[in-house]
Amino acid sequence: MNPLLLLRIEGGGVLIASAYAYHRSSGSWGLFALLFLVPDLSIVGYLIDARTGSITYDAIHTYVGPLLLAAYSLATDHHTAFLIALIWIAHIGFDRLLGFGLKYPTGFKNTHLQTLK
Repeated sequence: MNPLLLLRIEGGGVLIASAYAYHRSSGSWGLFALLFLVPDLSIVGYLIDARTGSITYDAIHTYVGPLLLAAYSLATDHHTAFLIALIWIAHIGFDRLLGFGLKYPTGFKNTHLQTLK
């Protein structure tokens, strides 16, 4: 099977699982809709150059940040932080489902999943 297809299926699974967890955590779907695309603001780094853009984009589009936020929220009982972490994870899963990967400093369309045309 094509690895890109597997990675897209994996992204879809992450999206579905995090949206389900969000639902089970009684999150507001209005908040979900409001914050779902916020991680894409990290693209502003590309206004400086491709290297800076790839750093800012990749820093926000890895699972490390939302997992740390989720761990913090569980340790401190901050429910809203947990919901934000789930939205963030859902966004990353959605990006992977669409075939958007982490960026190389050579340009926005050169990702760890594929080179977009």
